[in-house]
Amino acid sequence: MRSLAVSAVLIACVLLFHRAVPNTVGQLGSLVETFLPWLGVPVPVLFALAWWRRSRIAALATLLPLAAWLGLFGGHLVPARDSPYDLTAVQHNVSDENADPAGTVRELTKVRPDLIALEELTPAALPAYTAAMPAEYAHHTVQGTVGLWSRFPLTEAAPADIRPRGVGTDWNRGLRAVAELPGGDVAVYVAHLPSVRLGPGGLSSARRDESAALLGRMIAAEPIGRVLLLGDLNYTVDDRELAPISGQLRTTRSTFAFSWPARAPVARIDQIMGRTVTVTELWALPATGSDHLPVAARVRL
Repeated sequence: MRSLAVSAVLIACVLLFHRAVPNTVGQLGSLVETFLPWLGVPVPVLFALAWWRRSRIAALATLLPLAAWLGLFGGHLVPARDSPYDLTAVQHNVSDENADPAGTVRELTKVRPDLIALEELTPAALPAYTAAMPAEYAHHTVQGTVGLWSRFPLTEAAPADIRPRGVGTDWNRGLRAVAELPGGDVAVYVAHLPSVRLGPGGLSSARRDESAALLGRMIAAEPIGRVLLLGDLNYTVDDRELAPISGQLRTTRSTFAFSWPARAPVARIDQIMGRTVTVTELWALPATGSDHLPVAARVRL
């Protein structure tokens, strides 16, 4: 029975003090924070075992991680209230192996977004995506393998250089444009940060973290007050290494909206975040031909 109580207390401590888990060995802290919501899964199992063994102490101990989990993620379980919003944005890593660009676009446009950000646009597939976009998304820019389609005019479109050291100049996975919205101009960034690798030594994320720092510096220097970032960041919002970006931009925490992998999503690494704008609602869309699920958001200017 003691082992059940100790396990419950340990889970509660990790939930409450996950920032104290060191990142010095194998990026263990980031790994824990990537899957932090899933630490709630063992809690009902521990409670059931404690009940079966008729151990009051162990049963009471399971209330600690339950309270910690609800404190962090309980809001995700509350139905979203209808909030006013000014635009809808969609973010999707379409996958460079996606065999159905037209079907993907149809799925993305079902929510009638005002902005659509895509990553992993290959030169071969780009004409198919462009042709499939409805006429109201005539304003668009593609820089390297990332693109932005808009109902409203886009100006100042240019690549955003987020290349880590040692990566060639043909690697272009970021852009910046100014969307001239009815409520005023918004600087829109689209980014696809480098992937991480999980191996025997833990997470390997040096290039991703370097790219995030570069993007964070760009956002800090952005002269337009209102900023919207859409992208496959290969981070969850709980990951401490996202701090160069999450320290400046906010997103809603009202839903899990897991986006990866598409067949059995366990984490949201696709993000829609803003500065001086409010992401009021965020949810995952149905699967396309990608290994990511699209995510959509309501945004209030």
